[in-house]
Amino acid sequence: MEKETCTFSYCQKPEIVEVDTDFLIIGGGMAGAGAAYEAARWATPKGIKVTLVDKAAMDRSGAVAMGLSAINTYIGENKVEDYVRYVRADLMGIIREDLVFDLGRHVDDSVHLFEEWGLPIWKKGADGWSRDGFQARDEGIPSLKAGGPPCRSGKWQIMINGESYKVIVAEAGKAALEYNRKATGQAQNLFERVFIIRLVKDAKDPKRMAGAIGFSVRENKAYLFKAKAMLIASGGAVNVFRPRSTKEGMGRAWYPVWNSGSGFYLGMTAGAEMTMMENRFVPARFKDGYGPVGAWFLFFKAKATNALGEDYCAKDTPEFKDAVSKYGKWAENLGTAIRNHLMMQTMKQGKGPVLMNTHTAMQELAKQMDAKRLKHLEAEAWEDFLDMCIGQAGLWAAYNVEPDKVPSEIMPTEPYLLGSHAGCAGFWVSGPGDIPGTPAEWAWGYNRMGTVPGIFFAGDVVGASGHKFSSGSHAEGRIAAKAAIAFILDNAGYTPTVGEDINALAAEMYLPFEVYEKYKTYSTDPKVNPYYIKPDMYQARLQKIADEYFGGIGTWYMTSKTMIEEGLAKLQVLKEDANKLAASNLHELLRCWENYHRALSLEAHARHILFREESRYPGYYYRGDFDFVDDNNWRAFVNSVYDPATDTFTLKKVPYVQIIPD
Repeated sequence: MEKETCTFSYCQKPEIVEVDTDFLIIGGGMAGAGAAYEAARWATPKGIKVTLVDKAAMDRSGAVAMGLSAINTYIGENKVEDYVRYVRADLMGIIREDLVFDLGRHVDDSVHLFEEWGLPIWKKGADGWSRDGFQARDEGIPSLKAGGPPCRSGKWQIMINGESYKVIVAEAGKAALEYNRKATGQAQNLFERVFIIRLVKDAKDPKRMAGAIGFSVRENKAYLFKAKAMLIASGGAVNVFRPRSTKEGMGRAWYPVWNSGSGFYLGMTAGAEMTMMENRFVPARFKDGYGPVGAWFLFFKAKATNALGEDYCAKDTPEFKDAVSKYGKWAENLGTAIRNHLMMQTMKQGKGPVLMNTHTAMQELAKQMDAKRLKHLEAEAWEDFLDMCIGQAGLWAAYNVEPDKVPSEIMPTEPYLLGSHAGCAGFWVSGPGDIPGTPAEWAWGYNRMGTVPGIFFAGDVVGASGHKFSSGSHAEGRIAAKAAIAFILDNAGYTPTVGEDINALAAEMYLPFEVYEKYKTYSTDPKVNPYYIKPDMYQARLQKIADEYFGGIGTWYMTSKTMIEEGLAKLQVLKEDANKLAASNLHELLRCWENYHRALSLEAHARHILFREESRYPGYYYRGDFDFVDDNNWRAFVNSVYDPATDTFTLKKVPYVQIIPD
């Protein structure tokens, strides 16, 4: 097929806006907000300009946009070493222990800031009963920083009143940006509703990236940001695999649908080395509604059973013993992946559906407290869904389910690619370098900098360092931002020089507009046309390939060498068809570029699974041809580098080094 180009013969050329800054933060979620807060502290006294770009709006951007009922990483009275052991066990024995330890020793400071900024955090009262954040405040219970005892739902989790969690954190980030803007004389340094599509090369230094390009999703404007250092904090990848929801629920997912793999794409196409992209996260959630299960398991002590009332995770079952024989000592921890595996085993035996016994949990709690306390706790139980997944309430109403009287189904979701929840896909970054036992080659001077000088990573896009969650992502953004300011100061003589023509960059961005306008009259219905493909159709093809060949829900997460190779062949054809993506408006242009980002993220994922010849994450995916964990040969990192000039990946093993003893 003819390769399309944009000459602006058919679509209107956008206004081109150039922005000169020093430190560019891409993404306004928890990591980006943390980076903005910390960067302003160190940059402003030195006259360094800080700019943040978000394709949404900071107040409701990122994975906790809707709200949250718990902060899942708070060390408190625990030991950082134990936190490392917990993360290592849940991720089947392979993590960058230096990064996890570094995160663990800093994360509490971010949580203390959240409380100072107004986040209501639950505490334990003198009588041992829990108080929600407002009750704790009214009773004068001290803050966490002052020694107030948190109300824990698990060893590492604390309960919050979190419907405005992100708004509170974003407010602090925006205030820091405004402080920096006024002090450094910038006209504007917070750009919302601007989507960054890729980084641009430096004309003088082939090892550096000089900035980033993007476009407004509200106005006919293209942006070129020039910067001395950049932080990529733009989330993981959702909707690369076909979701379980269909028809009117199509596209419904557990993780935010706007996480389109942009962070992976930006770093990959800049040449940054990746690690553990074979990993994915498959959470068990309330079926169809994707409602949260963590608080029900940990705080409300609800039990999940199969339809026969059996504990499918019991360690005395043949299924558990079989899991240990295949997957070794990591199965004994009953981590997230193994619990998924055992759930699917019981369903394959015809013992489904799997049920979360919300009704019996509430009945048991009723035996322990008076009517007033019980009523308040019930309100908090339902607020758990209103904070995080309001659609679950609508689903219960549609099914005529009263969860305090009957159980609800739970089910594993489709896979997600991410690095801050119970997953560890992302980039190979420098550690702090001051943790005893860390290999020297794991630290190259600037904490959280990737293998391309001046590009830093935080949150979902940092590899081999899962279980950060919201608080850890914020802390990691702060760690990376502080290091980036140091990098800028140490390289004071560097001035970014864009090595690409701005008009050509704008034409690249707007190609889907040109394609649509050029061919839209060739059919009576512009949605169906032989000359182009609309973004929703493209995404459906992408998800079909991922689901059927790379271990999605349609195959019970099973794949193999031959299946992956067939899927990669189909994905290559789809990537060629991307030249025919068409957009009729700015929203569709956004969707087109999200598809470019998702497709490359998915390819990296598939190539990593193909390279690793074992099933390291049973319950997340299985290699049918290597359905076992091979610690002798594969307790190692799988790293890759993508070459955009040749459209090829180079993969290698990197030895695992254990720093914290068992």
